[in-house]
Amino acid sequence: MQTEIPLVDFSPVLTDDPVGKIQVAADIYHACHGVGFLYLTNHGIPEEAIAAAFAQSQQFFALPLAEKQAIAWSSEVSNRGYIGLERERLDETQPGDLKEAFNLGREMDPAAIATADAALMQNRWPAQPADFRATLTQFFDACATAAAKIFRAFALALDMPEEFIVSHHTAQNYTLRLLHYPPMHVSPQPGQIRAGAHSDYGTLTLLFQDDVGGLEVLSAQGNWIAAPAIPGAVLINTGDLTERWSNGVFRSTRHRVSLPQGEQAQRDRYSIAFFCEPNADALISCLPTCQGPGHPPRYPPIAAGDYLLSRLQATY
Repeated sequence: MQTEIPLVDFSPVLTDDPVGKIQVAADIYHACHGVGFLYLTNHGIPEEAIAAAFAQSQQFFALPLAEKQAIAWSSEVSNRGYIGLERERLDETQPGDLKEAFNLGREMDPAAIATADAALMQNRWPAQPADFRATLTQFFDACATAAAKIFRAFALALDMPEEFIVSHHTAQNYTLRLLHYPPMHVSPQPGQIRAGAHSDYGTLTLLFQDDVGGLEVLSAQGNWIAAPAIPGAVLINTGDLTERWSNGVFRSTRHRVSLPQGEQAQRDRYSIAFFCEPNADALISCLPTCQGPGHPPRYPPIAAGDYLLSRLQATY
């Protein structure tokens, strides 16, 4: 499939091939500096785990609205639960997005959480489908394992110690998000699309999508380019905090899900995103390898948790 987004074979990292890892790091640098997106093949996440997660997602979104609203998202602090149609505006200047979502995070031991936050920080699980919790918890863990390996390759790409990015993600402050874009049975409002143009907020995102299409990425030249599903590949993009860390060397690229046309307008679209955020107290400041004479730091240091909270408050 033709696309302007680079395709990177991750297998040398999984096999710990020293020479191959250098090439992977170079390929990541090229993709993240030029586009901010890349397709990763041989990523190590089992295809059957991806398929099982999509199957559970479809069953969940088919539930009656009242059952989904019973576990509705309620707080930027936890960012967990069900988000109904048009509840979120990823482009803050436009009407609400034509999608619904379900967010979950790492399973937390209530005894290990401060009393005031214990209820907020629990995942809000539906009573059905029966295998929903087990399937998605396992998928979360598979994505987290893959992300740690990807972080090491990204650190090498930025000429930093291999464990640098991993060391700032020990809390696994990640969000697994199921997304459903219903068929277009009504006319949208002016400016309304399936997901408004936005950049992601954290370190990087792993995206799994079906074959319906609609995802578009803003190129460095200012053109919207298609980012279709490629069998066997996960789509990865860098977020705002990576752009800040890298002093703009790696781009946090705006992207959107456009309105479907023709027969596609009558199809449901499903995708699953795994958002990686650093530890809340991680101070994001310009890396020493990304600054120098003529290239001073562009962004002031900021705590990762403060930045995420500010972006979620604006979005909702």
